[in-house]
Amino acid sequence: MTIKRFFVIALMLAATLPAQAERIKDLAAVAGVRSNQLVGYGLVVGLEGTGDQTSQAPFTVQSMRNFLQQFGVTVPENVNPQLKNVAAVSLHAALPPFAKPGQAIDVTVSSIGNSQSLRGGSLLMAPLRGADGEVYAIAQGNVVVSGFGASGNDGSRVTVNTTSAGRIPNGATVERSVPSSFATLPAVFLNLHTPDFTTANRLSEAVNATLGAGTAQAMDPTSIRIAAPVDTAQRISFVSVLENIEVKPGDAPARVIVNSRTGTVVIGSHVRVSPAAVSHGSLTVSITESPGVSQPGPFSEGNTVTVNRSDIEIIEERQRMFLFEPGVTLNEIVTAVNQVGAAPGDLVAILEALKQAGSLHAELIVI
Repeated sequence: MTIKRFFVIALMLAATLPAQAERIKDLAAVAGVRSNQLVGYGLVVGLEGTGDQTSQAPFTVQSMRNFLQQFGVTVPENVNPQLKNVAAVSLHAALPPFAKPGQAIDVTVSSIGNSQSLRGGSLLMAPLRGADGEVYAIAQGNVVVSGFGASGNDGSRVTVNTTSAGRIPNGATVERSVPSSFATLPAVFLNLHTPDFTTANRLSEAVNATLGAGTAQAMDPTSIRIAAPVDTAQRISFVSVLENIEVKPGDAPARVIVNSRTGTVVIGSHVRVSPAAVSHGSLTVSITESPGVSQPGPFSEGNTVTVNRSDIEIIEERQRMFLFEPGVTLNEIVTAVNQVGAAPGDLVAILEALKQAGSLHAELIVI
């Protein structure tokens, strides 16, 4: 992909259009209404010879012994079963806010041993625990693997996506709900997804204009305190009205984001450049090795040998210098750099040089 395409993408993403009004539910989240991460450990059985190699994953054998012992089956200590159809896996899921016992959630299953594939396996009943160590859900079911792998006797192998991880849709049943402070706090707090003084002020002003003066108060660039009814039913109706109020968010700060690995560049609409002249060129050195044959002279008793001949070519590209006028816009920056024909790697150097020279009036972020 050329640098021109990258700047076309940047221009499309950061076009100089006025900010549009957005709903509060798209700009902020209600404090206390959040998901909770769950994690667990289990066994996937029924694999077609793609399970863990017990010599390298002894914990799989230990887990299977403990599982069988619960059903009155004791495996002798001197017996080391070869469990080719069993794999030890880690489990993780997200418990949604206000989830109640009996509801189902999705579970992600990932191999932690050396299993080659979890395709066709079934997860045995396994608990999912929260950060406090308590069990909040029980997982069990058939593992759905989107990847596919095939191997030959000569060691060749073809793999599409990942076969050592999968999902169990609705594979866990919630056993315990997480207490929420939503109905107990004296007020509702909104936390902006992107902290911004202007957005926080405009949000509080929009709420006060709709629901009455003094209803909302901006606490900081992230949080807005909103007086809400104490009754739970009334509070839910209140938040339903609140989250649909439209607010015009503040303009994003002037930033230039550069991904040095992929060459992707995103330039904000408020980026400006002071007068500066930029020249870009590159020096290319090509070394080509061509094999040749050296024949010995007549009656010299020498040997015919192969020698390498090196051809060195140096090419220096001659690029024009371009000038940034005072206060140029995003479109002018894109046009100027496209005329130079800079590669993604060279573009990073140009932007860094402009920043060091004090001509780039924006925050330069290289990731």
